[in-house]
Amino acid sequence: MSKRNLSRVPLALAIPAVAGLAFLVLPLVGLLVRAPWATLPRRITDPAIVAALRLSLETATLATAVSLVLGVPLAWVLARTRLPGRRFVRALVTVPLVLPPVVGGVALLLVFGRRGLLGAWLDTHFGITLPFTTTGVVVAEAFVAMPFLVISVEGALRGADARYEEAAATLGATRWTAFRRVTLPLVAPGIAAGAVLCWARALGEFGATITFAGNFPGRTQTMPLAVYLALEQDVDAAIVLSLVLLVVSVVVLAALRDRWINAA
Repeated sequence: MSKRNLSRVPLALAIPAVAGLAFLVLPLVGLLVRAPWATLPRRITDPAIVAALRLSLETATLATAVSLVLGVPLAWVLARTRLPGRRFVRALVTVPLVLPPVVGGVALLLVFGRRGLLGAWLDTHFGITLPFTTTGVVVAEAFVAMPFLVISVEGALRGADARYEEAAATLGATRWTAFRRVTLPLVAPGIAAGAVLCWARALGEFGATITFAGNFPGRTQTMPLAVYLALEQDVDAAIVLSLVLLVVSVVVLAALRDRWINAA
């Protein structure tokens, strides 16, 4: 098809396309227009905002680390083995993607709460309590964000040539050595992309966090929770926090842009 034909967009497609773009962009424009630019430096350095920023960055990073430790092996099992019920396992992995976050928070309470399936045992034998703690924030964020990492890494593993691993095995390498020396370098871009998406999703998590960890300033109040609270007290502070989250989203998109274009 020639470029001339491609440039002729039917009016029936152009109008809804422009409307769809406007629908996605205008709210962001409104956020920028209403931003308190004159007081922005002072508001960003507000102790409450700084505390929410620090907590969000720390918990999102820890949640990503947990997701890497647990998610990369899980992705390898899904991509490289003939595990019975593998499709069912994959479906379970993707459930948090479509599950309402609040429902995820309730599910975490039923498992890790003081009377939960595992929480009662942890509290009785080790004195460990997860709900309404900073650790609980990390658990909630990892629960909703890990599927992004698993899907990305599994896709990278399926796209990687398995013959390199087979060649390493013929040279005497164990499965662990082949995984560490061959597989991981091959899928490193996929792991990086999945980790960035996982981190961004953890940073923006709201529903599961407020349900499982609560909204305590300095302990469990992340940026999305601070935005929710600020809307009732100080709209300008909510806009400032929203701008920070918007900047993070743009940075994530810019970081992954080349990978998405090359994969297209």
